[in-house]
Amino acid sequence: MTNIEPGSAWDQELDAAGLLCPLPVLKARKRLSAMQSGQVLRVLADDPAAVIDVPHFCAESGHRLIASDTGASPQIYLIEKK
Repeated sequence: MTNIEPGSAWDQELDAAGLLCPLPVLKARKRLSAMQSGQVLRVLADDPAAVIDVPHFCAESGHRLIASDTGASPQIYLIEKK
């Protein structure tokens, strides 16, 4: 699935490729905690569990999953900090 618009902007990037569950989400949580509300974090992950973990993390924490490309290698997620 892809819903990332070409030219999408982000404020910071987290390369979590090579990390397994739960590390991509834990690192995203830490990075987002240092960001300002409304800023966007681009997360790159290749853990198959990220397809479930990242949207669940966003729903539980209140951050907004703006877009994702789970067909890319690595997967790409754009998360807006609440």
